[in-house]
Amino acid sequence: MTLLAIDWSSVAVKAGQFILSFSILVVLHELGHFLPARWFKCRVEKFYLFFNPWFSLWKTKKGETEYGLGWVPFGGYVKIAGMIDESMDKEQMKLPPQPWEFRAKPAWQRLIIMIGGVVVNVILAIVIFIGITWKWGEEYLPVQNLKYGIHADSLARSIGIQDGDKIVGINQKTIENFGTLESELMLNDAQSIKVERNGTTQELKIPEGFIKQLVKNRRTGGMIVPQYPAIVDSVSSKDAVFTQNELRKGDTLIGLNGTAFQFYHQYQQLIKGYEDSIVTISVLRGADTVDVRARVNDKGKLGFFAVSPLTMFGTVTKEFTFMEAIPVGFNRCWETLDRYITGIKQIFTGKVDASDSLGSVISIGNTFPGVWDWERFWTLTGIFSIVLAFMNILPIPALDGGHALFTLIEMITGRKPGDKFMEYAQMVGMILLLGLMAYALGLDFWRLFK
Repeated sequence: MTLLAIDWSSVAVKAGQFILSFSILVVLHELGHFLPARWFKCRVEKFYLFFNPWFSLWKTKKGETEYGLGWVPFGGYVKIAGMIDESMDKEQMKLPPQPWEFRAKPAWQRLIIMIGGVVVNVILAIVIFIGITWKWGEEYLPVQNLKYGIHADSLARSIGIQDGDKIVGINQKTIENFGTLESELMLNDAQSIKVERNGTTQELKIPEGFIKQLVKNRRTGGMIVPQYPAIVDSVSSKDAVFTQNELRKGDTLIGLNGTAFQFYHQYQQLIKGYEDSIVTISVLRGADTVDVRARVNDKGKLGFFAVSPLTMFGTVTKEFTFMEAIPVGFNRCWETLDRYITGIKQIFTGKVDASDSLGSVISIGNTFPGVWDWERFWTLTGIFSIVLAFMNILPIPALDGGHALFTLIEMITGRKPGDKFMEYAQMVGMILLLGLMAYALGLDFWRLFK
């Protein structure tokens, strides 16, 4: 990848969606700590979106609390008086506890304050999934609608899948939604895949190590995509240059420089190597075959947009009333959490490589589409909300779960961990987290420039 090849307008849209989504998640998460702290009469000294080492982009003080916007977009925080957190305010901890400090409150109140952010993120995810289901329903491309079957890449072909196959089942489970095929393979420890070929059904065994390769493959494209003809949907007046005849809406591309093809993926392969040159495209227009002479630009494009498989084959949308959307939203939330936990397990068991699965804010931001799409935006925000809740509840020092664990131990044993122990635990946790963040960021830069 070169910097010149980057679509900066697309990057800006992705960044805008990421910043908005991340801001919603962080503000509401920190509000989950802020509100119970105030209810239990703790003094909250700071409430920040993003971190603010050395200076803040904006800040104002209302009552006892300073509200601000930091310049390091890796999260946010509330600074509660008398609590050992990322601020590492050791001077305050040397003084005797005051009634308005976190450390002076009963263990049960401190536990509620600590898990408040996680609770808010779970509730937010459920509300978002309910809202998405109610507003947009569930739209998907049925497997049975793929008239021409699928196109298989080299990884799919390595286990016996062929172009034109129709995937009908995984692990004896019938698959209806084409969009879930690869996630079903990755997350359900798939042992076999069932395909329909030339009117007969065959079961293909999935070998050891295939899932690891599939995860790695997902960063560059899908293992299988719908197979469909190249039908012109529209032509760009800015990018298309014709020297003989012109492409028209409804034309079906069937040949390039005398080489016949049937499907869009075949056209994409044939057009490679013709950058900045004139080619002859044969198209089927009604009952006639027409030759079109056109210039391929420096990006290997002719300047037309093909009819998408979603439009060509038709999607199905299940609609829900508000009451029907509630249980569906709950299920989507728990299914999202289950898939994420399964992915974590696969990393620790060696089924997938951490280097292929981990990513920093660059990877997260890149999951947003290059055009503003509210359904996709809220879907990703709901996913990230439940992921944020899970990550924060892990019993790791410096995370909410670490503080909650120490508080639970105190409630069970009656012995409170010393401030010095908590300081060291916080430091260890922060070093681990910063190290993981640096590793993930390094992976993203390596992928970006390799």
